[in-house]
Amino acid sequence: MDGMPPPDNPGAAVDVRPRWLVTPLEAAGPLRFGMTVAEAAAALPAAQQVRRFQADPYHPEVVGIELGFPSAAPALYEYFDEAGRLFCVAADAVHGPRMVLDGMNLTGGDPDELEQWLSELPDAVGGLRFGPRGNPGIEELGLVLRAQASAGDLSTRPVLVGREWADRCVDDYESFIPECEWVGHLWPTPGLADEDKVWPSVRYPASWAGKWSPPF
Repeated sequence: MDGMPPPDNPGAAVDVRPRWLVTPLEAAGPLRFGMTVAEAAAALPAAQQVRRFQADPYHPEVVGIELGFPSAAPALYEYFDEAGRLFCVAADAVHGPRMVLDGMNLTGGDPDELEQWLSELPDAVGGLRFGPRGNPGIEELGLVLRAQASAGDLSTRPVLVGREWADRCVDDYESFIPECEWVGHLWPTPGLADEDKVWPSVRYPASWAGKWSPPF
């Protein structure tokens, strides 16, 4: 865990969450894509497993693991494919590790600020794309940003995938990213009706209603 500089206000709370450097398509902090469940657990000895769950209603072989640091508050979600390999990691916007890419903190940030930052990255990095439900990301980085409720507002929740799973990762329908990671608040878009700001909306209930529910 990187040290944090002292706050300007001595009475202010210090963010003690771990700071993880992101190596696009390869690793998020100590986690390397392709790890087994046992290897991922060994890489995070201070983490507490809160639960395991089915991460996708259409692919029961995809396993999700919810972790807390160090309490049971949800902080990190790991996803393993049918071969038991780590292929996707998502940080909780409120409690998750501070995922840092090129000096920018991707976790718990302002959606408008992060979207602007993505749009200004060099063309050589890859092009900014938006999925069918408006989530921004860059496939060449294996990165998608989601919006999550945080203290009455929306903050960013980074979702990262490995190289083998990065193709079309921004596309909600074609991506390897598990279905549960698309559930919840949509990326803030001007003019979006209130009933359409979350997915599934009340007008379009999920086809798996009553059979499966996401973890958050």
